[in-house]
Amino acid sequence: MDFKYDVVVIGAGHAGCEAAAASAGMGSKTCLITIDMNKIGQMSCNPAVGGIAKGQIVREIDALGGHMGLVTDRSAIQFRILNRSKGPAMWSPRAQCDRGKFIWAWRNVLENQENLHIWQDMVTELLVSDGHVTGVRTQLGAVFQCKCVILTAGTFLNGLIHVGRCQIPGGRTAEPASYGLTESITRHGIRSGRMKTGTPVRIDSRSVHFEDMEPQEGENDFHRFSFMGSERHLEQLCCWTCFTNERVHEELRKGLPDSPLFNGQIKSIGPRYCPSIETKLVTFPDKEQHQLFLEPEGTETREMYLNGFSSSMPMDVQIRALKEIPAFRDLVIYRPGYAIEYDYFDPTQLSANLESNVVGGLFMAGQVNGTTGYEEAGGQGILAGINAHISCHGGVPFTLGRDESYIGVLVDDLITKGVDEPYRMFTSRAEYRILLRQDDADLRLTERSYNVGLAKADRYEAMCSKRDEIASLIEFASTYPIKPALINPALEQLGTAPLREGCKIRDLIERPELTLDNLAPHINALHARLDKIDPQRRDEIVEAAQIQIKYSGYIDRERQIAAKMKRLEDIRIRGRFDYASLQSLSTECRQKLISHDPETLAQASRIPGVSPSDINVLLVLLNR
Repeated sequence: MDFKYDVVVIGAGHAGCEAAAASAGMGSKTCLITIDMNKIGQMSCNPAVGGIAKGQIVREIDALGGHMGLVTDRSAIQFRILNRSKGPAMWSPRAQCDRGKFIWAWRNVLENQENLHIWQDMVTELLVSDGHVTGVRTQLGAVFQCKCVILTAGTFLNGLIHVGRCQIPGGRTAEPASYGLTESITRHGIRSGRMKTGTPVRIDSRSVHFEDMEPQEGENDFHRFSFMGSERHLEQLCCWTCFTNERVHEELRKGLPDSPLFNGQIKSIGPRYCPSIETKLVTFPDKEQHQLFLEPEGTETREMYLNGFSSSMPMDVQIRALKEIPAFRDLVIYRPGYAIEYDYFDPTQLSANLESNVVGGLFMAGQVNGTTGYEEAGGQGILAGINAHISCHGGVPFTLGRDESYIGVLVDDLITKGVDEPYRMFTSRAEYRILLRQDDADLRLTERSYNVGLAKADRYEAMCSKRDEIASLIEFASTYPIKPALINPALEQLGTAPLREGCKIRDLIERPELTLDNLAPHINALHARLDKIDPQRRDEIVEAAQIQIKYSGYIDRERQIAAKMKRLEDIRIRGRFDYASLQSLSTECRQKLISHDPETLAQASRIPGVSPSDINVLLVLLNR
């Protein structure tokens, strides 16, 4: 070993795994450094991937040639599409995973990835010369020389665990915190801060009275996370739901004086959209109950995860409170919930390719950028991995727009607005969410990734085949005529109004009650056309074509809006203004523009405190 690499990745969580696989997969000699090889891809909190907007990110990672979707499909023990009652822009896949099998599926990917080495150690120092990364030093004294470093240290930087008044240094339970690395980074002018997150109690399923809970079954249709995925082969398990009650709340209230969140022990900010149970009690004092979800951790373990009961209360308080729930009256736990504080770095000091504007060759991804969630981390990781490779070997930085992907929305929000709490993705954050559906992530992103060398030929060819099949099916539906006499009996049977005059199949599909599948038995030509589609991809192609037909008006309108905003995205302003001297801008605007130094006019327009009138002033000055 010569300890010389193109790219060194610090941390093997969800961001680090995607980053290392991407840079190595594109041809960079890469080393992934992790404290514990047995915790690669560890699901530190709930053993699930996806969810609202997060599922879309995982499909985008997969479309780019990443591995989170494939690993999830291999380890899935329950799968569901959330938000089915809403439009397809809101549909979000989510899978419960076998935690242990998820780790080993990732290890299998990484240990068999060409150009990738793994080193078990702790990085303690970032090495920088003349404002550019030159390598890292580890706890064992090893010095790795490299052209780029990708920092994906998660919650390990100066991590501190809280259970009641008990405080334990650590990056995760029973794992050491990382010391020294934050300080070696901040001395170069990179700003850091502290954030907090938490996790719930883990329960022994043998102590649970499942008869007092409601089962929540999964779905077993054609949907997968990966566009290249195969059928789920693990046993599919049930999740369970129950509710807290006033007796639970009373026990928790008694423990509030010893709660780190309310006695001043924790001073950093936690995720607003994933509050602890004690925060729920204080924030919603009139709410009589809170829903809890009991989720399996795997097919061969009794350990279960209690979603909705994140807590840093003293462990005796957690246990007493939970025993007031009928299903947990004989409760036995493996460990209590806890909170953890950790360091992060101000993401407004990054460029859109996730490279530091302060230290060249330093890329950051995941919770070190102030985000929360496996999916957000993985999305940043694959983007950082692609760009680290490009930085090493030359080329144009690979960036994603807000109209191209949720990953693009995530990164733009981070570098433009910054964070004052752990950032979590929601569909509401994406102004073009009709364009960013989970069904078309491959159509949006695979070709772009293929062109830079990450997505491989088989994935690209599969996407092209799917795209052509969808276009052909839409063309058929748009041109095949239907006569009222032949279809009206079927329409009445399907609960929709009969035709008064002839139309095309497409016109019928635009009705909410009708689908290609429920019309096919009544239109022989349509039935025959659907039978021509590859059976393995039939349902996926039919669903995608149907969505494009039903929502074509909305999709076209959103594309027009995105195209107008794209003009501002193309107007570069970094380095063209002395903002402090522009008295025609508001004082707040000048301060924000000096602080953020946006790359484009569109990015400037998204900075809080920069008004539309300020953007108009800049446009006028640019025209001059």
